[in-house]
Amino acid sequence: MPDTDRVYLISGARPLGGDPVDLLVADGRIADTGTGLAVPEGAETVDADGLIALPGLVDLHTHLREPGREDAETVATGSRAAAMGGYTAVHAMANTDPVADTAGVVEQVWRLGREAGYCDVYPVGAVTTGLAGANLAEIGAMADSAAGVRVFSDDGKCVSDALLMRRALEYVRAFDGVIAQHAQEPRLTEGAQMNEGCVSDRLGLPGWPAVAEEAIIARDCLLAQHVGSRLHVCHVSTRGSVDIIRWAKARGCDVTAEVTPHHLLLTDDLVEGYDPVYKVNPPLRTADDVRALREGLADGTIDIVATDHAPHPVEAKETEWSTAAMGMVGLETALAVVQETMVDTGLLTWAQVADRMSAAPARIGRVTGHGRALAPGEPANVVLYDPAAPVEADGAAMATKSSNTPFRGMTLPGRVRATFLRGVPTVLEGKIS
Repeated sequence: MPDTDRVYLISGARPLGGDPVDLLVADGRIADTGTGLAVPEGAETVDADGLIALPGLVDLHTHLREPGREDAETVATGSRAAAMGGYTAVHAMANTDPVADTAGVVEQVWRLGREAGYCDVYPVGAVTTGLAGANLAEIGAMADSAAGVRVFSDDGKCVSDALLMRRALEYVRAFDGVIAQHAQEPRLTEGAQMNEGCVSDRLGLPGWPAVAEEAIIARDCLLAQHVGSRLHVCHVSTRGSVDIIRWAKARGCDVTAEVTPHHLLLTDDLVEGYDPVYKVNPPLRTADDVRALREGLADGTIDIVATDHAPHPVEAKETEWSTAAMGMVGLETALAVVQETMVDTGLLTWAQVADRMSAAPARIGRVTGHGRALAPGEPANVVLYDPAAPVEADGAAMATKSSNTPFRGMTLPGRVRATFLRGVPTVLEGKIS
């Protein structure tokens, strides 16, 4: 890693897509911004002409697989992939082996992130012991641990028991935590292989109805309002879900929601080729659902973009559809997909992208030092992005240990050129520093 005492002049960047300015980075912070800055002797210049400068991205939903599935990803490889995607902080989901349901496991993940040093890694604690949905995990101990966990989720499984969900919401309220729910009614999705609709009927695959997601979201919004606690809805995927969240916010429910890049771009007709790279939970939905998700992200009903980065070894994905694992990698392509679906379509400005991918996820996760303005005195967590540098997505060329990207072969409109974590370049000229 570079020397943290070095001084950098980021020359000609466009903060939030605005007019070009220089950013002077020293001692881990943004020392000054403007034009014609007095630059200390020995400062290294980073040419950012034409590049968009954004606060370092924050992902509220990342699977790093360690401990237990290091064949798919490790904290080190996953955090390198995060840096390549412009992220300076990620939240590592709890469905590891062993499950992150104790203070010991979350502290292990937290320390591995600190040792890797490519981005800040914040462990997500399990809601229930072993993700089994029967008993609450050691929520208080994880919150009080060195990792300071504030986000709890059984992601991959739904906390389907309403009483248990209520107890979890009540528990985290005491320390301003949040329950991040994987909304999937299990009885309605037994054996489901893809979105329930015209395509599943034509292919003869068991369908995954939208109502299985929507029913849990409606229930949990009402529960969260009843107990006065915070609820976060993971990977929203249907028009009905967007409508329910919009309704819940209008009645004062403290609910936030995320959408993944793949649900903003891809549709269930891709399953026609039976390529397991498109098998994901929740499943790819219809074009109408995609339109609703984009509209919801644009109007603020959906608060953030989260990757649900889910790496798998080759043998888990390159197999027949029915036995293939669910999930897609997404850290390194997220910003480009958001540009294509939201910025280039006129639905979001770059300032709004900074909110949806940095400030808001940092706020939901109660992360300090991230999602801050690119202003003097603030931590120098910065991503420099080239919106006019098309690149063909190639899983084999990515920093992640796995290659299961659903965007392979697609030309995405831009790429990350540099990422700074507290003034230290983790990525320079598009390569790990």
